[in-house]
Amino acid sequence: MTGTQTLERPAAAAPGKTEHFDVLIVGAGISGIGAAYHLTQQCPGTSFVVLEGLDNYGGTWRMHRYPGVRSDSDLYTFGYRFKPWTGTPIATAQEILTYMGEVIDENDLARHIRYRHKILSASWSSKDKRWTIEARRTDTDEAVHITANFLWMCQGYYRHSEGYTPEWADMDKFRGQIIHPQTWPEDLDYKGKKVIVIGSGATAATLVPAIAGDCGHVTLLQRSPTYFIPGRNANELADQLRMLKVDEEWIHEITRRKVLHDQAEFARRSFEEPEVVKQELLAAVGMFLPKEEVEKNFTPRYRPWQQRVAFVPDGDIFQGIASGKASVVTDEIDRFTEKGILLKSGKELEADIIITATGFNLSVLGDIGFEIDGKPLDFSETVTYRGMMFTGVPNMVWVFGYFRASWTLRVDLLGDFVCRLLNHMKEKGAEKVTVALRPEDKDMPLLPWIDAENFNPGYLMRGMHLLPKRGDKPEWQHTQDYWLEKDELPEIDLDEASFVYE
Repeated sequence: MTGTQTLERPAAAAPGKTEHFDVLIVGAGISGIGAAYHLTQQCPGTSFVVLEGLDNYGGTWRMHRYPGVRSDSDLYTFGYRFKPWTGTPIATAQEILTYMGEVIDENDLARHIRYRHKILSASWSSKDKRWTIEARRTDTDEAVHITANFLWMCQGYYRHSEGYTPEWADMDKFRGQIIHPQTWPEDLDYKGKKVIVIGSGATAATLVPAIAGDCGHVTLLQRSPTYFIPGRNANELADQLRMLKVDEEWIHEITRRKVLHDQAEFARRSFEEPEVVKQELLAAVGMFLPKEEVEKNFTPRYRPWQQRVAFVPDGDIFQGIASGKASVVTDEIDRFTEKGILLKSGKELEADIIITATGFNLSVLGDIGFEIDGKPLDFSETVTYRGMMFTGVPNMVWVFGYFRASWTLRVDLLGDFVCRLLNHMKEKGAEKVTVALRPEDKDMPLLPWIDAENFNPGYLMRGMHLLPKRGDKPEWQHTQDYWLEKDELPEIDLDEASFVYE
């Protein structure tokens, strides 16, 4: 499996006919493929279908095609717990697609997946106790109608069709090309060109070293610096265990536990001794760049882990800067000009191509139009149960992963939870489950989805008004703490008062 072929799609129903499934999984990315695996393993006999809008599996890793696209967390934890990872810790998009393709093949999941199916609406009927999904085939424009008892939302959290680009003054005056990495043109020629990459996150840090060797020069323009962890793209423990001929499943589990332990320790220290952690991170960058460069362009204004910290394999972006092929400017944009960008400091940066690595547009549940008994559903008026279910929304779970740990860790945890919930409903003879605030939660303060003091990336802050509310109790918030949830989620009492069955 190369990760590039289109898998066989199951035969769809005849036009006009409505199909029914026990479970409908939305999306065939890292979450959807994981959900499909867990259903086959833990809920045998459950009928399900995976609907994917793209023409193949992979989600983010299929959609993003900019040069150098790679993971920013290690694959021992970003990979599934059930499928050993045998490559380097930081993987390319193609390597991740190949890995996912193997999961599909090894578990006979292809027959459940339907590509080029864009979901338009989802309507719940309390009378029928089921969801009705209206979708459209993007290849034939046919309407598709499916009903399902349960929705497993695995569509991610940002809009694939367009990235976020701020509206700067005079953008229309620039004579060159303006490109967002999320919609990278395959025929873009940047050889010998002057390129500006606007941004400071993982995408910018990936793009700059990937194109620096071919550009005339590439400038990373950032409003403020970000924390990075440079290091070798290797895992010494895994390499030692392989040298000792240890079974790959053992290597995967042992290495995974060690990485998780180290991540937990790093996260704890970033809260308890932020200044010490900050100096350690800056010292690592200082191994590649002079002190004044680190102070000027790589010393963030916020504490470590208030935003995501990306791993930089072999410090490649810093090597690019040290070599002179790339440079960093920390300043704010005043306006665009015919030749490039005028900064608020008065300096003008010239460019042939400007790349806006400026983030995502948040997409709440895939921009699908939801209704409950004919009434449009506004998720911002609901309260989240542990960041996966919502008050008043029946038979639905949303997979939203972790910011300080790999996304897939929560895919596996919620895979266990959803399967346990489905089996529990079957045992009870229940057709519907909803979460509801308990009497003791009646006067609980309702707060934004994420505490900005805890974590505050731009795409979340811009879209916070669209997201469900959280409470001040663990049950009513997404704690973002894998190390708590790995113990708490398996112990959830499915008959406690938050769960209402019919």
